[in-house]
Amino acid sequence: MELGVFSAPGEAPRVGARRGEEVLDLAVGAPAGPLRELLAAPSLNPLMAAGADAWVAASALEGAPARPLAEVELHLPFAVADYVDFYSSLHHATNAGRMFRPGGDPLPPNWRHLPIGYHGRAGTVIPSGTSIARPSGQLGPGECGPTRRLDVELELGFVIGRPSRHGEPVPIERALDHVSGVVLLNDWSARDIQAWETVPLGPFLAKSFATSISHWVVPLDALARTGREPQEPAPLPYLREDPWAFDIALELELNGTVLARTNARELYWSVAQQVAHLTANGASLRTGDLLGSGTISGPGRHERGSLLELSWNGEEPVALDDGSTRTFLEDGDEVVLRGAGLGEVRGRIEPARA
Repeated sequence: MELGVFSAPGEAPRVGARRGEEVLDLAVGAPAGPLRELLAAPSLNPLMAAGADAWVAASALEGAPARPLAEVELHLPFAVADYVDFYSSLHHATNAGRMFRPGGDPLPPNWRHLPIGYHGRAGTVIPSGTSIARPSGQLGPGECGPTRRLDVELELGFVIGRPSRHGEPVPIERALDHVSGVVLLNDWSARDIQAWETVPLGPFLAKSFATSISHWVVPLDALARTGREPQEPAPLPYLREDPWAFDIALELELNGTVLARTNARELYWSVAQQVAHLTANGASLRTGDLLGSGTISGPGRHERGSLLELSWNGEEPVALDDGSTRTFLEDGDEVVLRGAGLGEVRGRIEPARA
């Protein structure tokens, strides 16, 4: 069952479950006791920290009173502790390499050996529907101003429930025990700011201004999985598992035009491998940690999960149904990401603020 946080007019936020166009008021439907206290919290964090049994007990409250979704306000479903964004789609990484490192191997030399990632900013993770003010920053030597290359990234976000102990790596065979569920994620990106600031340390202001997630956390068991081809070369033992991926149809829509359709099975590195690598040095997991998959792209022209790839870094404008074209986002544009069984995450671009 999809769980999130809602509030009715004049009432405090609390945990609810989505059922079609209704939200079940789980705190009201739960019997008095510890479970009701978990569900009365303004975020999913206490429920996730309590473990899988508590989530199952909450999901069993199907007789809880229902409210129309149109009559409640939806909130950020969990308080984000730390945020890590990975780079786990082979086709996305290959496309980026062909654009920026033409003529050689498009993949960085370490890409097939470990899940590459960077630590982002938890405080700017926002719920679906929140508008995005065009960010400003350094665009090159002596130049500062609003980005001219604002982009989207179609991703999954994995939510950590059960924490791990500092100094103790999480073995891959137990990695999924720490993951409560999945959200859709849009890691908005300012590509011109990113190009200037990335070398040598990686993304900073180009990514930290906003990351949007969907309102509902979907448990892993509710999502279909599929096998995939063996990784080559074989990962080191701490990353080794039978290759698999989630089988989730995904799409990217801009101003009512679907620009791309892809699938989560295009992820080369699994969330279990991401967790095992993240904790390999003894770093701990905290309840509310958010792990972005990285942009998900497939092999085809219309399976690319970012405008950077769809417009090939601005060289090939993308046509919209209204007759206009885009290379990157303009003020007033609205982006909607959708995933089968995951709902949607949307955001509208506002002009830069002074």
